[in-house]
Parts: sequence; structure tokens; C-alpha cells
Amino acid sequence: MHLSLFSSSFRRPAWLTFALLLVAGLMLAIAAPTLAQGNAGDDATSRIVQAELDVRAVDRALDADVKDEDRAALRSRAQSAKDASTQAVAELTEQLGLINARIAGLGTVTPGDVEAPELRAQRRTLTGTRTAIDAAIKRGRLAGVEAGQLIDEIDRSKAEQFSQKLSSKVPSPLSPTFWTAVLDQAPRDLRRVTLFLRQGGDQLARQWQGGIPWHAMLGCALAVLLMGPIRLGAHRLAQRRLVAEAPPSRVRRSSNALWRVIVGTLCPLAAAFVFVQGLHWSGLLPQRWTGLLDGLVFASGLAGFTAAVTGAVLMRSQPSWRIAPIDDETAQRLRPLSWVLTILTFATAMTGAFVVAIGSSRAAFVTTQAIEALLHLMLIVVTLVVLGRLRAARAAHAECDETASAGVSAGLSVAVLLAWIAVGVAMVALLIGYIWFSWFVALMIGWAVLIGSALYLTMVAADDIATTVFVRDSKVGVTLTRALGVRGSMVDQFGLVLSGTVRLALVLLALGMLLQPFGASGDPSAVFGRLGLLVEGIKIGGVWVSPGAILQGLAVLFVGLTLVRSFMHWLNHRYLPATDLDGSGRNSVSMVARYIGIALAVIWALASLGIGIERIALLLSALSVGIGFGLQAITQNFVSGLILLAERPIKIGDLVRVGTDEGDVKRISVRSTEIELADHSTLIVPNSELITKSVLNKTLSGPLGRVQIQFSIPIEADAAAVRQIVLDCFQQQDAVLAEPAPAAFIDSIVDGRILFNCFAHVASPRAAYGTRSAVLLTLLHALREREIAIGTVAQRLELVQPGLPEPRGEGKDDSGMK
Repeated sequence: MHLSLFSSSFRRPAWLTFALLLVAGLMLAIAAPTLAQGNAGDDATSRIVQAELDVRAVDRALDADVKDEDRAALRSRAQSAKDASTQAVAELTEQLGLINARIAGLGTVTPGDVEAPELRAQRRTLTGTRTAIDAAIKRGRLAGVEAGQLIDEIDRSKAEQFSQKLSSKVPSPLSPTFWTAVLDQAPRDLRRVTLFLRQGGDQLARQWQGGIPWHAMLGCALAVLLMGPIRLGAHRLAQRRLVAEAPPSRVRRSSNALWRVIVGTLCPLAAAFVFVQGLHWSGLLPQRWTGLLDGLVFASGLAGFTAAVTGAVLMRSQPSWRIAPIDDETAQRLRPLSWVLTILTFATAMTGAFVVAIGSSRAAFVTTQAIEALLHLMLIVVTLVVLGRLRAARAAHAECDETASAGVSAGLSVAVLLAWIAVGVAMVALLIGYIWFSWFVALMIGWAVLIGSALYLTMVAADDIATTVFVRDSKVGVTLTRALGVRGSMVDQFGLVLSGTVRLALVLLALGMLLQPFGASGDPSAVFGRLGLLVEGIKIGGVWVSPGAILQGLAVLFVGLTLVRSFMHWLNHRYLPATDLDGSGRNSVSMVARYIGIALAVIWALASLGIGIERIALLLSALSVGIGFGLQAITQNFVSGLILLAERPIKIGDLVRVGTDEGDVKRISVRSTEIELADHSTLIVPNSELITKSVLNKTLSGPLGRVQIQFSIPIEADAAAVRQIVLDCFQQQDAVLAEPAPAAFIDSIVDGRILFNCFAHVASPRAAYGTRSAVLLTLLHALREREIAIGTVAQRLELVQPGLPEPRGEGKDDSGMK
């Protein structure tokens, strides 16, 4: 009761309470952005602090000897710290921009004026916040730089370790020293194997006596189902759905191949996983077997991938679903070898896991690598021999055509030659003691075959799907055309661009996976950046020059030019034909793209050598002096070529006359233009001649050609009848156009003769000459039937005796000539 009396004595008016609430709401609304920025800034700052802690932890861990798996974890942690600091810096930079804008909004204080306390407090708060955010941004950038340096250090150490393994040498397997070391360590290795197996057997016996291991049995049953009915059922279901729903095109076959790879990889992987998990849940095997069981899962997935990829490429049992250009005989001969490769892949992975699990001696480890290398090399040799015999059989076949007798393509021939060289080098290295190098080369050949096969399948599938879905006649294309008003050619172009983009990404991904063992992180540019560590050089002008650097630059240039060539092939044969450009426009786009691509490839190669953009610019500035003095003509033609490609006063296919020569424009480059003359010879004209001199282009404004016929008839003849005869002769020729209509005019009457000048138009200037001849033949025949004599204006020759005055007004035509 006392409280109620006390509160009632201090009750405010309603309007005052509403005003206080309104002021409080306005203050909260004004302070909300600042509070939100403060919370976001605190979160970003905390992430930077955590990134700094991670960077220091990685740096301390690298001070000790680090294993391969620990190195990968440290690299991942450093990369996460770098990404977190980069993202935090971006967020803080945005907040800093907002703070600066608010400070700018307060304006500057005029000397002598007294700023309001609220503004002064706000300015002081904003300034302090800006200082804190700026400091956090600098710390984040520093953490990102340090994390990047640690990542580079880890990659360098991995590359150095890889190069050390390549150069490691042991006694030759042909020498007694090698086998002496193996025999010396054999008793200890046998005891290790026996102990490992006995521990597993004892654990299995104890757990089995305690009851039926339902988890293991269930896992085993699921593994059998996944490898048998589920895998086969998935294949059959996919084929039935594709036959029923997919259009009868390459999309059906490429989708089936991709599905076979996916199912063939995931089913063995999942089967091994559930089998191992059942063993773990049942506790049938000791903890020491964990590494071996994990190796079983990895080996099953890798073997399944090998079998699925090779099977999808060969398609021995279903040749109608095969997308690779392989005949049935080749598929039949290579399929058993692919199964041998699958078994070797599984055995290699399991052997490595078993050797690590038992902790075998170095001698046993090297021996297993030597055996694996020898088996892989033998398989490669057998495969190359089979391919060689197939090629020889096709070439010697009496009924094969010229294309088949030519053998395999040039690219495959080069690949086979490189494979033989690699096998020879690996075999020699194995015999002299470079076991790890030989083992690595043998496995890399198999890995390259798998990656190349998978890349081929995915690239074909990507191209088929993209160019089938995004085409003007497809459902998607019709929808885009009708609903959004997109042109059909734009839909086709988008499909081609999407196909090219996806295939380029697949190539880069495959290249990163292929070069992963070289110490790269999956980035091809990182691999090229690490090749220089293998060979030391000398530093000249801030640039390291060494054989390794030169080979690196050449390799990068070769890769760049290969990419440019592939892009130009796609541009000229796939993308440009789908556009609305004419032949000249395609030539212009192709020419400019080609030179830009070559320039980028050269810059990439120079950058890989350590020559930065600033040095390239300095080199170009120095060359410009020589260009200005000694290469004026070449520069003039180059600039003129660019003008021709841009303005297009002359296009490919135009009929032009340069001086006294007339012909069709066949090619326009940046230096010269090629014109094919009537005698099939080629006239090469510098581009500067076409820009600075007069050129007659007969097809620039329009494609039409004109036929002109001039003749005369006696004045006694019927001029109207002759005119009608001429028009009838024009109409009898199919090449003469009805619009513009043919016309016949009386040009003049001279010396008792009527001069006719007649015109007709044809579809092209190239058809004018033949049409004119045909019209003349018809006209001569028609006039002879009507006994009308035709000819030219009669000429009269008078001999004037010297000394006599020339007669006036006699013997001259209209031009004053006798």
C-alpha cells in the first residue's frame, strides 16, 4: 500500500511519457547502425586475431620435422587463416569507408568557431573507431601475407622432398648388395607380419566367442548388395530411362558413360566403407588394423574408378553405347588389360597400406616398390605391343581405306612414342637403382591414362549436354526465344560458350590432379612456379637465368600456345559459325583473338621466368625506337591491317580491282591481303597500298553486277523492233534479273547509223562476263534472221595533201576525230 501511494504521487502526464518514449526510440534508431558496425567490426577483428594465432601455430609447427599428412593439415590451416583474414579485411574496409563518409559529413571545424559538444563527441568517437578499424585492417593484411608465405614454404618443402625422392638411389636389384639387405631384414619383417596377423586373429576370435557380430555380417551383406544387384540394377535402370526419355543423340551415350563412371566408383567405395564400419562396430579387429582398413576403402574406390573409366571408354559388351572412336577389335583386346590395371591398382594401394601398418623395414619397402614398378612397366609394354599390332593389322588389311591405313592420329602416335621413351627410362632407372623414380614413372603413366580417359568422357559429356540443351530448337531454346525474345543464334552461342568454359575448367582440374605428385596444390601455375627449384641458376638484372628456368618458360609457352590453338579451333569451327557474322567479320574476330592469345601466351611465359610486366613494358619501349627507325613499313602495314579489320572497306569475298589487277579477296591479315586473280594466281598486296591508294570494290555497296552492250544499226532499220529484240534477248537469260529491269537506249545517231547502249543486271559481278557473251550470241542470231546489219560507227579516212587547206566540216565525227 505504501508503494502504491508513493508511485501515484510521482505519476507523469501521458503526453510527457509519449515524448520520452519517442526520444528514446529516435536515439536507438540513430545508435543502431553504430552498434551494428561495432558488432560486425568486433567479429571481423576476432577473426583476424584467430587467424594470427593460427599463423603462429603453423609457423611453430614448421620448425620441427613434419610428416606428409601433418604438412597437408598445416597447409589447410594456413589457407583457412589466409581466407579468413582476407574476408575480414574486406568487411573492415567496407566499414572504414562508411566511417570516413560519416566523418566527411561532419565537415571540418572552422578556426575560431566552437563546435557543439554533441558533434565534438561524435567526431571523437568516429575518429577512434576509424583508428581501430584501420589498425585491424593492417593486422589482417599482415596475417594474410604471413599465411601466404607459410603456404609457399610448405609447397616448396613438398617439392624439395619430391625432388629428393626422385634423386634417391639404392643398390641395383641386379647386384647382391640389394638382396643381401632384403635377406638380412627378412626375419624381422616376417615377425612383424606374423605379429600383425596374430593380433587380428586373436581379436577376431575373442569377439566371435562373445556372440554373433551382427554389425559385421550386416556390413558384409550390404557390401555384397552394393557390388552386385544395386550396381547392375543402377546400370540397367539408367539405360532404360535414357532410351525412353533422352533424345537419340550423343547426349544419351555420354550420359550413360558418366553414370557408369559414377556408379562404378561409388558402389565399390560404399561397399568397402560399410564393410569396414561393420568390422569397427563389431570390434572384430584391433586398433592397429585401422590404417589397413582405411587403405582398403581407398583401394576399393580407386580400383572401382579405374574399372569404371576404362569400361566406359571401351564399352566392349555394348558397342552401340560407345562414344570413343574405338573399333570393336581394339575394345576386345584392351578390355582384359584394363582389368589387369584395376587389379594392379588395388594391389598397389593395399600393399602400401599394409607396409605402413606393419612398420616394415626400408629394404622390404623398396623391394615392394621395385616389384610394383616392374609389374606396371610390363603391363604398359604389353599394352603398347597390342596397340602396335592392331595398328599394323589395320595398315596391312587389304580392304581398308586410305584413312584407316594411315593408322592412328598424329597425337596418339606422339603419345605412344613418349610412352615407349618413358618405359625405357623407367626400366633403366629400375635396373641401376633409382627405384622410387621408376616406381613413380610407372604409376604416373597409369594415372595419366586414367585422368585422360576421365577427362575425355567428361569433356564429351559437357559438350553434348551444353550444345543440346542450349540450342534454338530445344525446349530451353524455344522457351528463351519466345518468353524473353532472345535470338536463336544467341542461344546457340551461349551453349557453345558454356561448353567451352566447362571444358576449360575440366582441363585445368585434370592438369592439377595430374601434377599433384609434383608438389603442387592442384594449381597448374603453382607447379610451373616450383620447377625452378630443381635447377639453380645465376641472377642477371634481377632475373634468375638457368636451364631449368629456360625449360620452364618453354613449357609454359608450349602450354599457352596449345591452349590458344585449341581456343582458335573452337572459335573458328564452333562459335563463329553459330553467330550472325559474315565471313569477313569472322576473319576479323579470329585474327584479333589469335594475336591477343599469342601475346598473352608470350607474357605468361616471360612472367614464369620472373620477367614482370614492368620489364616487358621497358623492353617494348626500347623496341619502339627501332620500330620507329627501321621497321616503318612493317608498322605501317600492321596499322593498316588493323584499320582494314576494324572499318572493313574490303571484306573477304569482295571483288576488287587494284591497279590493272582484278580478283576476289581471299584473306586479310595484319600485314597483307591476298587476292585471287582470274588465272588462279594470288596477288599479295601490302595493307598500306589498300589504305593510301585508290581501290575499286565492286561488291562493297551491293552484290549486283551490270551487263553493258553497245552496237549500231543502219538508220533505215526499225529502231523500236531492234530495241524489243534486245530486251527479249535479255529476258531469255536466267542470269539476268527482273529487278532492276533491263533497258535499251539510243545513245546517238552518227554518220547514218543508230548507236544503241543497253544495260541489264545480274546477281554478281562475277556473272556479268559470261552473261554478256550469252546475250551477244543470242542477239547476233536474232538480228541475222531479220537481216539487220549491226556494227560500229563508220570511220572515214581522208588523205590531205600538204600545203592544201583542210576542208572544214568534212570527215569529222562528233569528237572532232577524222
